Amino acid sequence: MTEVNFHHGAADPLAHACRLLAKACQRGARVAVTASAERLAQLDVMLWTYDPLAFVPHARLRQGETMPARLTPTPIWLLDRAGDAPHHEVLVNLGPDVTAGFESFERLFEIVGNGDDERRCGRQRWRYLESRGYEIRPHEVRG
Repeated sequence: MTEVNFHHGAADPLAHACRLLAKACQRGARVAVTASAERLAQLDVMLWTYDPLAFVPHARLRQGETMPARLTPTPIWLLDRAGDAPHHEVLVNLGPDVTAGFESFERLFEIVGNGDDERRCGRQRWRYLESRGYEIRPHEVRG
């Protein structure tokens, strides 16, 4: 069963995602990230600029696109749909809804901001996952 981690209270969910992805990359993890197209575009830029001394290799794959073979080893994928992931190790969700296909991943990280809408959507995702028998590990984000 998928391990579910909720990172809640993030003042800047995208910056928190950048830190989480950088750590995952350093540890050799392969990560798929889902969110709205707009949020994925913002994350794409932030991964290049948030730390001038860090390089977080990643690629963007839009729904309907074919993954170039030369990019298959890329450890971090920004995806419209989790089902397009080249692996099923770790999934990070920055979107408002439960990601379709999350259960095929070993680990799921839900990142929840501290805004009213994000908290409301995060609670809905929590209840959905809990009602299906997933044990949820909460992590309060500080800073």
